[in-house]
Amino acid sequence: MTDLLGDGIFAVDGDRWRQQRKVASYDFSTRALRDFSGAIFKRNAARLAAVVSGAAASGRPLEFQGLALRATMDSIFTIAFGLDLDTLGGAGEGTRFAAAFDDASEFTLLRYVNAFWKAMRFLNVGSEAALRDRVRVVDEFVYKHIRDRAQELSGSKEQDPHSRQDMLSRFIQAATNESGTVDYKYLRDIILNIVIAGKDTTAGALAWFLYMACKHPEVQEKIREEATRATGASETATAEEFAQSLTDEALNKMHYLHAALTETLRLYPSVPLDNKQCFGDDVLPDGSSVSKGDIVFYVPYAMGRMKYLWGADAEAFRPERWLDGDGGGEFQPQSPYKFTAFQAGPRICLGKDFAYRQMKIFAAVLLRSFAFRLRDGEGATVGYRTMITLHIDQGLHLTATAR
Repeated sequence: MTDLLGDGIFAVDGDRWRQQRKVASYDFSTRALRDFSGAIFKRNAARLAAVVSGAAASGRPLEFQGLALRATMDSIFTIAFGLDLDTLGGAGEGTRFAAAFDDASEFTLLRYVNAFWKAMRFLNVGSEAALRDRVRVVDEFVYKHIRDRAQELSGSKEQDPHSRQDMLSRFIQAATNESGTVDYKYLRDIILNIVIAGKDTTAGALAWFLYMACKHPEVQEKIREEATRATGASETATAEEFAQSLTDEALNKMHYLHAALTETLRLYPSVPLDNKQCFGDDVLPDGSSVSKGDIVFYVPYAMGRMKYLWGADAEAFRPERWLDGDGGGEFQPQSPYKFTAFQAGPRICLGKDFAYRQMKIFAAVLLRSFAFRLRDGEGATVGYRTMITLHIDQGLHLTATAR
């Protein structure tokens, strides 16, 4: 993965992993980033609603997963780089970068199933030649903006250097050594890892969420009613106005929406398969022996469907299982070792709250404004696309009706 992700947090271990984890952990916990990211999520949720509104008005079906990928790319890139790509509108300068980044991710995944990828890389042919080309496009775009931002921050005499809230500016300030130089390669790697973490996972989860909401129309109505109560927004409020009413206080009141999203991730975890390496000989709780260096796989997708863990209705989509008071009260979390969509322990996902905030804002804005149906009817089914993250094969095709 290093050609694309370099020495970022997903491609390294040991001291380099710990250093990046520490820096990112601090950044994700700041109120400044929470407020900054919340404003970005609201803006892009309203933009996405405008695109859906156009399709609803003309009676055109829409492919939602692709729209979600573009919207989450716009969000995470603005938060990471302080730059609005506007891939959702198709007018931003980053459209070519976004396409190259997606292609590079897919070509990197092919290495896991292609035994000859190293030979192909040496000969610069096939998917490896395409990967090299896409990484070049990504690097040109990213390095240009890192240089521009570093020069802007170093040359700013009057502006407070801490006034910029994007993560790149924060990392530049933290990474500048005593001589005043910046390690561009380090910044490139850490920021791209954050982009890939915050884009595909959230977009995929939103697509599966709407798929399940279409299968269970009553869920859409419950979420719409809850969002209206929590925000106190008027029926005539525009999507932009409603998005602005989604304060942290309002979002925290949306227990049913939180439960519906969590139930989606139980059945369709963004990372359906994961593994750990044993640092020493050990015996697992079931009595299985493992040796130092062994790779142990665990499968969140399968775990979410085990009756042993979730009861006889494990395969049913039932958000109420996460709520107390016979399914009508507050959200009740489960152990992260049982609900493993965000991992657990020292490597639990740093962006968990970040992801929930974005998903809740997008879902509330969309379901308050539209009723969604599967293009091919409620009985339609979808397939899985083989990727590191769990996506819907051929996308999610919906029809939207304005409320």
